[in-house]
Amino acid sequence: MSRMRRGNLGRVRAATALVVAMVLAACTGGGGVHPTGTPDGSTSVRSGPGPTGSGTTTSPNRDGATPLGVKWDGSRFTQFEPYLSTLRGGSTFYELVWCDVERTQGHQDWSTADKIATRSRQVGITLMVKLRVGSCWATGTTAQFERGNLGKTESAMPKDLNAYRAWVRTAVQRYSALGVHQFAVENEVNSPSFWGGTPDQYGQLVEAASQAIRAADPNAQVVDGGLSSTTYGFGIAQSLLDQAKDDQAVTAYNLYYSRRFGTRGDQLPEVRDVAGLRTVLHSDQGARNLAQATALAERHVVDIRQVHFYEKYDAVPLLFDYLRAHTPRGVPIEAWEVGRFSKSGNDAGAEAEMVKTVSQFLALGADVVIWLPLAFNDKGRNADEPRIGLLDPDGTVRQLGTQFAAMAGAARGASVVPIMNRGLSGVGLERSGSTTLFLWADSPRAVSIRAGDAVGAVGAAQVSASDQSVSIGGTPLQLTVKESVSLFLGAQVQG
Repeated sequence: MSRMRRGNLGRVRAATALVVAMVLAACTGGGGVHPTGTPDGSTSVRSGPGPTGSGTTTSPNRDGATPLGVKWDGSRFTQFEPYLSTLRGGSTFYELVWCDVERTQGHQDWSTADKIATRSRQVGITLMVKLRVGSCWATGTTAQFERGNLGKTESAMPKDLNAYRAWVRTAVQRYSALGVHQFAVENEVNSPSFWGGTPDQYGQLVEAASQAIRAADPNAQVVDGGLSSTTYGFGIAQSLLDQAKDDQAVTAYNLYYSRRFGTRGDQLPEVRDVAGLRTVLHSDQGARNLAQATALAERHVVDIRQVHFYEKYDAVPLLFDYLRAHTPRGVPIEAWEVGRFSKSGNDAGAEAEMVKTVSQFLALGADVVIWLPLAFNDKGRNADEPRIGLLDPDGTVRQLGTQFAAMAGAARGASVVPIMNRGLSGVGLERSGSTTLFLWADSPRAVSIRAGDAVGAVGAAQVSASDQSVSIGGTPLQLTVKESVSLFLGAQVQG
């Protein structure tokens, strides 16, 4: 599915629990998602995020639309505006908090969100909204956690659900008039720093919000709150254990958390064997993550599955194997938060990893991929920048940003074709008789290109080629060819 979903998707309403992915009791098989080779050398991939169905590409992105977007700091819009304009047709999101809008009961101030919505339209970027409660008079609770310079707090259950519904209706009516038609309910509720209530209370909140959203905007789509990136490693490992794939479970756990070991004390320790893995999965951290497995599928209240991911690129296939097996058929997957967590900060290889991560998210079926953050905040909590920005704080575009913009431009109005064939990995973006490919290979692999095709580093000026052979290695290259992915791969000599 593609960004055409906004006009004609219809309500899938197969709810995804605090995203259904965490319903470990429902594990049934591996649900692999890797594209498979076909006789003509092309690839085949499931046409939607559900467990069945096949096809060679996703639907084309709406003309002018791109599945790639970014999350930016609204206070620095002036510095970022030139770059944001290069991402026209993409998406972003804003966290709209009831307790911020209505700090005093009966006195609402929407000015900050209005500015974000107006500026998003100004640069041609579609805004999506996360509706959060916060902690204040509306909940009768005192915040236990604060984050960021704006003092964001965890949400709690509202004292009056009717008042909450009224606020949601007002918010949706206000911003649907400005082009917002996707509304998520809360954020990462598996974390106590975002949700101070119980799983059952969250279920009640989502149902109340969903009813209000649909009543206020018949064209709206309801999005679940997403789970933290670290949650999925627990789910992936437990799912493999449930299939009696003990060794694979240990390997998958260690791969998924390879950059987290040592960052959270004993919460995310490296494991040596299945006994150690079972101990970790039953720890307080594991129990807290998996406690959010309460299924909302029976209630049919959400339309879209939201995913967050900050791990190493080679964990993306593991994530999508898991998502496919635990997401109802026909429910789109959107990655509202994708980034790169690294204890060492902005180290070598960040650019190649970004291209590989984004390419795989597109190839494996994500309808939206939003990079976070757009720019590193040098005054924020993470002075060593464990999450890599595309820009410098003053808006200067890094190489990472140049490459991301190139990918966004190539995906604009294109059909997405996964590539995992004959030693090559990546994604093909087909549009108007030509294809842009972002390719890499674990071992050097020669591919043939023809006169008039072009090749170069991702985001750099491409060089027109005569008939020649190009070596594809671990650093992704960008190729533009005057044929489909199927024909391009079919022309390659098996190596």
